[in-house]
Amino acid sequence: MTAAQPSAPIRVLIADDQDMVRTGFRFFLDAQPDITVVAEAADGEEAVTLARRERPDVCLLDIRMPKLDGLEATRLLAGPGVTDPMRVVVVTTFDLDEYVYGALRGGACGFLLKDSGPVLLAEAVRAAAAGDSLVSPSITVRLLQHITAPQATAFRPAAPSPVSTATLREPLTDRELDVVRLVALGRTNAEIASALFVSLSTVKTHLSSVQAKLAARNRVEIAAWAWQNGHAHPEA
Repeated sequence: MTAAQPSAPIRVLIADDQDMVRTGFRFFLDAQPDITVVAEAADGEEAVTLARRERPDVCLLDIRMPKLDGLEATRLLAGPGVTDPMRVVVVTTFDLDEYVYGALRGGACGFLLKDSGPVLLAEAVRAAAAGDSLVSPSITVRLLQHITAPQATAFRPAAPSPVSTATLREPLTDRELDVVRLVALGRTNAEIASALFVSLSTVKTHLSSVQAKLAARNRVEIAAWAWQNGHAHPEA
């Protein structure tokens, strides 16, 4: 019997204006058996150019970079108007709500603080490559509570919400709503499966259905819809 061929490693681009950060990220990620760093960029313009040329599976972008900041680079690589969007994870020192929201609105599928540690960094890369998202649950809940609160107009952009009620193509089932509520609290697929006593594949099937019904691009937009429409309740 022929042995199964190992899957190709996840190809990653790192963009950060600090040499030591890029070196540290590369050192750790290249040490992972399923991840390889294929490009590095010291500014946003170079990141966009290299990403479009190399087509990495995941782009890790800092926010504060010269020439073009990480938020604009994210919009150019993964924004709503991009025909073939890439998977972007924003990795930054700055835990600011407007940065998180700007990154997610710009198409990022993950948001990670640099002090989260190397293990979470690798998990974020793997999640993004698999079409999932990794955003710190505390950031997710705090951010979505803030941007959907009536008094939070200072942080709410004038642009339309990520997913509006008008895009709901057909009603969600009760089980789909259960999944959506847990997504809104920042739970991973594995945690949702455990909480609902279902298989991981069942969770993925429900999420695919929800995504189609909401015309949502990713689970972050699903979470935003849940908070905007009263389907999320923070845990005590």
